[in-house]
Amino acid sequence: MFKKKDIFFTTFEAMADTILEAVQYFEQHVSNLQDVTQFAKVMKEYETKCDRFVHTILTELNKTFITPIEREDIMALTTSLDDVLDGIEACASRFEMYGIHEPDEYITLFAENLLRCAQQIKKAIYLLSEKKLLAMREPAIHLNELENQADDLLRICVKSLFTNVKDPIELIKRKEIYERLEQTTDYCEDVANTLETIIMRNS
Repeated sequence: MFKKKDIFFTTFEAMADTILEAVQYFEQHVSNLQDVTQFAKVMKEYETKCDRFVHTILTELNKTFITPIEREDIMALTTSLDDVLDGIEACASRFEMYGIHEPDEYITLFAENLLRCAQQIKKAIYLLSEKKLLAMREPAIHLNELENQADDLLRICVKSLFTNVKDPIELIKRKEIYERLEQTTDYCEDVANTLETIIMRNS
């Protein structure tokens, strides 16, 4: 159906690798933020790297007449993968902007959820490159389940926030970070939904 080393799929692999590296860095450092400026800087570097992969795909689309899968699916997958890294980078930047040096248990739980999401994204993208389309369903289903868990976590942590935090400024800061973390899991689910479309069209 498509060449083993097609430029689009090798670039998708590179994007998935970068997402996993970025989320691993986020998860490892967010629970012990010694230097929020450095933390935000490194996350921005990952986001910039992913932007370069987006540029590669757009350039290739403009000069490739016959694409291995539908052009709109290539664009949708590119956008959804890029959104994941944009989302996690936006979260990291808030720690620096708001001067948050002491993440709580809920932020740690979100980070662990996102790490599992990133692992499933990488698994699915590599299956796509190997032409194992039906096998992509398993990681796609896992991504949907992880997003549901993040929805539940958001409800729990916002309830706790309004119960326990009296400082309105601190409440606003934390609530935005929780919501941005949950939104990033939504972007991960968007990747899963795009993969399901690719499965349907190419199986």
